[in-house]
Amino acid sequence: MFLGCVIIGAIMNPPQMDALATEFITVTRAELKEKLQQIEACVAQLTAEQLWDRRHETENAVGNLLLHLRGNVQQWLVCGVGGHSDNRDRDAEFADRVPTPAEDLLRPLRETLAGVDAVLAGLSAKDLLNTRQIQGRKLTVLHAIYHVVEHLSGHVGQIIWATKRATGRDLGF
Repeated sequence: MFLGCVIIGAIMNPPQMDALATEFITVTRAELKEKLQQIEACVAQLTAEQLWDRRHETENAVGNLLLHLRGNVQQWLVCGVGGHSDNRDRDAEFADRVPTPAEDLLRPLRETLAGVDAVLAGLSAKDLLNTRQIQGRKLTVLHAIYHVVEHLSGHVGQIIWATKRATGRDLGF
């Protein structure tokens, strides 16, 4: 990823780099909003029982995925990129079996994504190439953002599938 940025930087002038960075950040912010809307649409169709259903112990309930997404996004972008302190307990995100109500899961996710939006809105093209230490890995801010969008999208796909399985409905997205 970093090498690609260096190569692009060598053939693009600063205004083009700024435009590319602005587009990347704009598209990222829109993608995160769209994924949140998809999550909310799915959760709205699930009963409390369906939200915490797991067919077997190795499967994650939608409720656990919501806890996990909030933790991942918080750790990587609010803390890792935004500079806030990180106190994530990743194992607890998957171990939780308390049937927390949907709104109590969605509220922290919404708040975290609002925090991410503020972090993203404050980034410049130069910021995207800065390095951070996240989960013991040294990577660029661009890489961290890309990771979060990819990771979130994968789990949103799981939430959509679980919702379709539970409800038998076409969700329209």
